[in-house]
Amino acid sequence: MTSTSRTLASVLLFASMIVCVSMGIRHTFGLFLTPMTMDLGWSREAYSIAIAVQNLLWGVTQPLSGLLADRFGARRVLWLGSLLYVLGLVGMAWSTTSTGFVASTGLLIGIAQSGVTYSVVFSAMGKLLPPEKRSWAMGIVAAAGSLGQFLMVPVAAGLIEGLGWFGTLLVFAGAAALIVPLGTALTKGIGPSAASGSGQSAKEAFTEAFSDRGFVLLTLGYFVCGFQVVFIAIHMPTYLLDKGLNANVGMTALALIGLFNIIGTYSLGSMGIRWPKRNLLAAIYILRSVSIALFMLLPLTPWSVYLFASAMGLLWLGTVPLTNAIVAQVFGVRFLGMLSGFVFFSHQIGSFMGVWLGGRLFDSTGSYNIVWGICIALGFVAALLNLAVNETSLESRRMQPATA
Repeated sequence: MTSTSRTLASVLLFASMIVCVSMGIRHTFGLFLTPMTMDLGWSREAYSIAIAVQNLLWGVTQPLSGLLADRFGARRVLWLGSLLYVLGLVGMAWSTTSTGFVASTGLLIGIAQSGVTYSVVFSAMGKLLPPEKRSWAMGIVAAAGSLGQFLMVPVAAGLIEGLGWFGTLLVFAGAAALIVPLGTALTKGIGPSAASGSGQSAKEAFTEAFSDRGFVLLTLGYFVCGFQVVFIAIHMPTYLLDKGLNANVGMTALALIGLFNIIGTYSLGSMGIRWPKRNLLAAIYILRSVSIALFMLLPLTPWSVYLFASAMGLLWLGTVPLTNAIVAQVFGVRFLGMLSGFVFFSHQIGSFMGVWLGGRLFDSTGSYNIVWGICIALGFVAALLNLAVNETSLESRRMQPATA
């Protein structure tokens, strides 16, 4: 950890505000699906593939963004990410063809998100916070992403109704520009020398991590998280419209996910200090699958939707502080941004599959039921994978005497 006079409160404030803005905007994209496809005459698959590309590009570029933040400091990465976010949102508003929509919404925003979300922010935090505070602090910042969702979803719904989807995207572009001053404030006192350090190289850290069975299992499990949450975030509002419920039900459901996620993410981050994180992760995935199964079995009413959204909210991003804290605990913070970026890449492959399959299978079968079933099955698989993760630091393992 670097020598700094920064207070814990200021680190948490600016980190939380960055994630609140960046994650809050992205969680509203499900509300744009219906009005944009109707106005532009696109299929749901056309919209879905752009969001799928966005999630995939976010994952592909996240390890690089994390590495750049580790080696040269997070400030410039946050600045560049903010600029690309603004350009992507403006391009999303002006797109008139599916190709242009994929280029702006998929390519630009996908790359932007890798520079303004958890891995880069956590890279800066890891160098400013003591080890015993990391899981708790990451839980607070991840909860801020949920607060952004809770605040931005109703704001987006109101803006779309009043300004239309075009004007709303331009307003969000202005909000994304705020990440520049916020990133400057967060990274004050952290320069390239503080971030670069010495000793192990990035290649050595990469090889060490992927040689560890627990890291591979953690990475595979995170695929499921991405599949489940992005499918629900993007397709559930339209799923509810198809079932005859009005648009306010879907908007309220997304807001409830964000609200209860604040509670769940903070609580799970705090619990990660006291209990094995792998057990908490397994519990999250099992409870998600049970919640989805009950949602599908029970009669669909506004209140059943709200109960499901509340339950999912408690489990929504609790995986984020726990997963990143395990990476920091096992491998240290030297290349936390890069290594958590590789884990997140798996998450985004899952996100790509979840959002794309949702649109693809709906267009081919007229139903989302198959994808809901896949979400249930994958949750149990992820639970088993995470239970097998070894949380003991590599340094502690090396110090243990060899056993016969």
